[in-house]
Amino acid sequence: MPMETYVLYLAAVAVFFATPPDTSQLLIISNSVRHGLRRSVYTIAGNLTANSLQMTGAAFGLAAIIATSASAFIWIKWFGVAYLGWIGVQLILSKDQPDDVTANASGYSFRLFRLGFVTSMANPFAVVFFGALFPQFIDPTMPILPQLFILGTTYLVVDGAILLLWGWLGVRAATALKQVSFGVVNRVCGALMIGAAVLLATRDFQPDR
Repeated sequence: MPMETYVLYLAAVAVFFATPPDTSQLLIISNSVRHGLRRSVYTIAGNLTANSLQMTGAAFGLAAIIATSASAFIWIKWFGVAYLGWIGVQLILSKDQPDDVTANASGYSFRLFRLGFVTSMANPFAVVFFGALFPQFIDPTMPILPQLFILGTTYLVVDGAILLLWGWLGVRAATALKQVSFGVVNRVCGALMIGAAVLLATRDFQPDR
């Protein structure tokens, strides 16, 4: 892949991420406020794992299937909307004290991973996005798989770095919130979850980063 093509791809990805927080980013902020950045890394890992599967699907032509029969995948999106909304309501109505994660740390880590994975996979049209993005920067005269690997890995690195940044900002906000009460933290995080559900509900054929 020519260096000028790669630089152009980096610029395109940077422009794409230069937006207000999206569904996954709101999720990371919420989890970082409640659990700290270290535990939120599990949510980021779930998100990036889902993105990796979506990229693989795009590489194998799944984007064309989704684009021609989108109605078959709508239920996935609404499952994600309901899942995020349900968690948001639970947080708003929850007790005014932190969760006890020490008794089952591995199970709680998996729960955070699952939350990131489901949130990202709930938008199957992300496959369509990757299927449209990558061909614009692939040189057909060169081996395709190495180019897909470079483009996909670059996207995941940029996405992961931005999610970490949002998580760090969430931790900074948590300091002020936790001086009020943990009940306020839960309600703020629940509102963020519901906001993420609303964003997901209003999106069509948009990537869930």
